[in-house]
Amino acid sequence: MIKDIQLRVTLPEEKIPDILIRKSAQFLGISSDDITGIKVLRKSIDARKKLIVFNYKVAVYINEPMPETSEYQFDYKDVSKAKPIHIIGFGPAGMYAALRCIELGFKPIVLERGKNVQDRRRDLKAINQHHFVNEDSNYCFGEGGAGTYSDGKLYTRSLKRGDVRRIFENLVFHGATDQILVDAHPHIGTNKLPKVVQNVRETIINNGGEIHFETRVTDFIIKEQAIKALVLQNGQTLDVERVILATGHSARDIYYLLHDKNIALEAKSFAMGVRVEHPQHIIDSIQYSCSSERDALLPAAAYSLVEQVNERGVYSFCMCPGGFIVPAATANGEVVVNGMSPSKRNNLFANSGIVVEINADKDLYKYEHFGVLKALKYQEDLERLAFTAGGRSQVAPAQRLTDFVEGKLSADLNPTSYQPGLKSAPLHSLLPKLIGGRLRNGFKAFGEKMKGFYTEEANIIGVESRTSSPISIPRNERLEHPQISNLFPCGEGGGYAGGIVSAAMDGERCAEAAIVGL
Repeated sequence: MIKDIQLRVTLPEEKIPDILIRKSAQFLGISSDDITGIKVLRKSIDARKKLIVFNYKVAVYINEPMPETSEYQFDYKDVSKAKPIHIIGFGPAGMYAALRCIELGFKPIVLERGKNVQDRRRDLKAINQHHFVNEDSNYCFGEGGAGTYSDGKLYTRSLKRGDVRRIFENLVFHGATDQILVDAHPHIGTNKLPKVVQNVRETIINNGGEIHFETRVTDFIIKEQAIKALVLQNGQTLDVERVILATGHSARDIYYLLHDKNIALEAKSFAMGVRVEHPQHIIDSIQYSCSSERDALLPAAAYSLVEQVNERGVYSFCMCPGGFIVPAATANGEVVVNGMSPSKRNNLFANSGIVVEINADKDLYKYEHFGVLKALKYQEDLERLAFTAGGRSQVAPAQRLTDFVEGKLSADLNPTSYQPGLKSAPLHSLLPKLIGGRLRNGFKAFGEKMKGFYTEEANIIGVESRTSSPISIPRNERLEHPQISNLFPCGEGGGYAGGIVSAAMDGERCAEAAIVGL
């Protein structure tokens, strides 16, 4: 017999050996000896009151063995001689599209502009230490896409788009910890993601797929409303039948290419703002109501904040407890910041994007002459402004949080995890009123919601501008572009995902759509 039950375990109880067996036996009114195993299905922490509680959903196996293997099996077959599907981009959407093609008996041929995860590290070092951005290999471009070096958060609200559990199980199959199957807000960690990504690559290659790194697509040869060939940066052309476009939200050259060819695009609402960075102990003390170090059983505390300011949402984005801030520019001449955390989330700082919703139809009237590119141009201008304000390198403009809200230049700044360094700048006057004014009111409101959040010990760092794509690439009910019959816009770059899991699910859907009729 198997019984699914909910248990609440206090922090002191969590330290007792076999507490879940004891609690389950008591809950079910049976002997502990009758329990042959307990499988944790979900675990979360309730820290709303001083007595912190762990909430468990568990499957209790009573007088029957607990299965040792997952119910999910992945049937990867040899597709070396199968019909090809070309996939542009090897981020989460492209990776899962390739894996799904193999399961369905088709050969994925992946074209990735960046480098593999090992070689990519050198280019990340160059950004951090020498302030040089390789425009094809950086925190956004390369094997695994932006997800490889962005903490590996797996929380998603896209529960109706596909089988979320299947995505998680496939990550575990490729080396992620099975803890991601349990945690309410799972993550893998930027230190462990590269190995998972490498394992995915090996699965694809070992089963007959192809992955070509440092292979940027620069043009499409289109005839009879279909892409007949891809042109590569080296001048080579590749004949194609079906193309899955999974280039991510930062591949601006693809948007410009599509626009130049009069292929329909749409301006899309998105969000921009700053990163805020606190010492982690401040966030711990607020969330766990502790005056000293948090208990060893508790993870670095996180938060989620949202406020409506002048009819626009101001909210936290990609919160990274125990993490660090990184330079996420994809070209020289711009400054972009993002956050990530290692698997243990044991860094001294907590950071989060704090961003403002931008309505592409109502807020960008000064950019209307750019047409569907207006939101992209707005994004570019803000990143160039940050580059200039930081001193024309990857040094980022920053301000103490309280100084930003009060409208004064910071005489000095707090310590930071951002390696290229910070420069004091008047972000309160540099940011457009659309963003800066709402951020200032938003921070005041957040300080009321989380006593201690509004503090001079926090820095704000600009700019957090790559929350999602400012452009969407339309597609019909068959997931094809309405003009180009064999082009399947996919993932974040198409405007159909907002993170690793939703992008992966969309990659699978596009693979399933692309093979129809082949």
